[in-house]
This record gives sequence, structure tokens and C-alpha cells, in this order.
Amino acid sequence: MAMTDDKQKAQILVAGCGKLGGDIATVLLGAGDVYGLRRNPDRVPQEVTGIGADLTRPESMAGKLPEHLDIVVYCLTPSSYDEEGYHQAYVTGLKNLLNVIGEQSLKRLIFISSTSVFAQNDDSWVDENSPADPDRFTGQQILQGERTALNSGHPATVVRFSGIYGPSRQRFLEEVLEGRMNPQPPAPFSNRIHEVDAANAVAWLAQKALNGEDLEPLYVASDCEPVRLDEVVDWVRTQVPCKAPVEGARKGGRAGSKRCSNRKLLQSGFEFRYPDYRAGYREMISKL
Repeated sequence: MAMTDDKQKAQILVAGCGKLGGDIATVLLGAGDVYGLRRNPDRVPQEVTGIGADLTRPESMAGKLPEHLDIVVYCLTPSSYDEEGYHQAYVTGLKNLLNVIGEQSLKRLIFISSTSVFAQNDDSWVDENSPADPDRFTGQQILQGERTALNSGHPATVVRFSGIYGPSRQRFLEEVLEGRMNPQPPAPFSNRIHEVDAANAVAWLAQKALNGEDLEPLYVASDCEPVRLDEVVDWVRTQVPCKAPVEGARKGGRAGSKRCSNRKLLQSGFEFRYPDYRAGYREMISKL
């Protein structure tokens, strides 16, 4: 990424600098000064400036944020997986951060969301224009966070990720290898994005904002091939020896069956390193 001189370095904050946030922060290191906010600042990636704070406790952020932020990436995960945990992570934490940022003039606030806000279950295609009417509290709280970002008064973009996988997220692959995943056709459609592409997509949008380019308020971030879950499992079994399905093996993934379109992200000029599940899982399998 292009770098300006020291006096003009962009100031970038990744709020919620865990696995995905840390990957995003690392990719953005060439774009300016990058700060990673998390409860334990010692765990942010090397070269990222750690800020120790708890977004659910606004007093913990007092005096710690840079004064002239350009980009804020909001990338929290719940500390508890109940409704209150989701509300604290996606809504309360964001409101607290926005209050601390105050009147700073951001070039872009990027809110990391999920395709779980889509409740479609009829194999239909969904994109940025599809209705989001989640029937679970998880998606409902995430959607409330999206609206908080988009109504913040700052230029804001929401990125809805499908299931993220990769070398640090091998649960699905491990379940197939161990015979704990055995979906029956026709299984629901599944959507995924490799963790490298997930981080690169956010960095791509952030860099466009730094360059003064317009962004859409919403992008669906998923790879180029939605596929039925049983087809993915069958393909993995042809690539590597797997144990026979065990009694009680899972028949499917998460609830719902939809196909996520990444057309708008592609139209922005973004290029996937892993455009489909075969490209991503083949590399992972080669390293087993």
C-alpha cells in the first residue's frame, strides 16, 4: 500500500484487534500508523500500537485514542454468546467508542458485520439490496450495530462476512477428517471466505477511503462460489483420507440456506486470492 511522508501518515484504529482485527491491522501497516484496541494490548500483532481498553467501559478509553483518526475499523466479537453479550459487543461498545471519538472527522468508519443478518432459507441469492430481517437475537443485535454505524454522522461502510475459514480456523476441515460431519444431499447452501481475503477486503476498502474514493454503505464479503455443504464434504473426502462418519455426526451447518453474491465487492476492484472453497481448502490440506 502506498505510504505518504511521516507528517501525513494516516491514523488507523482497529477497535477489537483479535484474530480478524489483528489480520486487518497487519495488512494496513503500510497505509499509516495503525493502532489496535483490545483488553490485553500485549496481544496485538507486532508493529501495531496496542491500546488497552474495554469498549464496554468508556472510562477505560479516556485519553488513549489518537486525536486525528482517519479510519476506524470496528471488529468486535462478543465476550458472551447470549443476547446481552451481543448487544454489548455490537451496539454498546460502538456507541461508547463514537462518544469518545467525538467530533473527529473520520474518512471512514468500517463496521464488521455478518451475513447472519439475512434470514433467507430458500436457496435464493442475497446481496446488498436484499432484505435483512434476522429471526435470531444474534443477527438482530448485529443489525442494530450496523444501523448505529450508518447513523453515526461519520461516513460509514458495513462489511457483511460469510463464514470465515483458513489455517487458524480449521474446525470444519477437522470435523470432516474425523468423520464428525456428514451432511446428506441436498444439504443447505453454504457461503465462506478465506481469512486472508477477509482481512484484505477490509484493508482494500480502507485504502480506497484514504485515497478519497467513494465507498458503498454496504458490501457482502463472501467468495465466488456458494455451494451445498454436502458437496464440500464430498470434495474434501476425495482430497485426503478421512475417517468414516461416526454415529451422531453433524448433518449440516448453521441454519438457513442462501447464496451470497459478492458482485459489488468485485466491482470495487477487489481480487480474491482464494475465489472458491477448493482453492482455500486445497492449500490447507497440502499442509496437513
